[in-house]
Amino acid sequence: MNAKRPFWASVAGVTLMQTIALVAPSVVTGLANPVGYAVILATSLLTVWFWEGLFAALRRRKPSGHGITTALIISVLAPPDLALWQLALALSLGVVLAELVFGGRGFGFLSPAVVAASLLVFSFPEVALAPGTANVALATIPGAILLLFLGLISWRVLLSAAVGAGVLLMLSIDGLDGLAIAAAMTFCLVFLVCDPTAASATNPGRWMYGLLAGGLIILFSGGATPTTEGIVFAALLASIFAPLIDHLVVLAYAKRWKIADA
Repeated sequence: MNAKRPFWASVAGVTLMQTIALVAPSVVTGLANPVGYAVILATSLLTVWFWEGLFAALRRRKPSGHGITTALIISVLAPPDLALWQLALALSLGVVLAELVFGGRGFGFLSPAVVAASLLVFSFPEVALAPGTANVALATIPGAILLLFLGLISWRVLLSAAVGAGVLLMLSIDGLDGLAIAAAMTFCLVFLVCDPTAASATNPGRWMYGLLAGGLIILFSGGATPTTEGIVFAALLASIFAPLIDHLVVLAYAKRWKIADA
């Protein structure tokens, strides 16, 4: 008889655990600008829940509420002076195109938060995403430990992305500030690059995916300190390649098993 799957391994459980992990960085971000952050968060939640409710009604299902994690992530990444219509438009496209058209959370292969953040930067060149700070990075650590302990993010992805970024930085730039780099990367690594929906699913694939994402972060950032935009674009491109990476890993396994059986 198959063992019963723990609650946190279900779609609803993953959403709940990610929401808990996002509380601390969200609070830290909100403390810097309470009114502005509250407006951005409220707009984000209303936008994602509107589209989830509409698609649920069209499909005759109950609304899921999974978009809360997307809203929380974007609220941390959004600059405080972002126009609300820009936020709503980018979130609408991100949630619909990356998640809802595929059937909802767990059926797509891209992170809706990554897609929404990418669209913000692509569509509105004047928008600069909020840079990672030491306070947000520190607030991210407890949630990262929780997600790692529950197996909801992969330590292989986290480690290989950090290694990929670190090696490329050491090869190209002297006089690195490790604390500034960690502050800039921590939140986005945990909640964008390690997103279980977008990352590779095989263990060898996770190493390759992480190295690819880490290298792309430095290439897209173009400096000694990774930028939020660079991490977002790296996460987007790496997640597009994640299914191909897993496919190649499976083919390699199949070929090895075929040779072993011959």
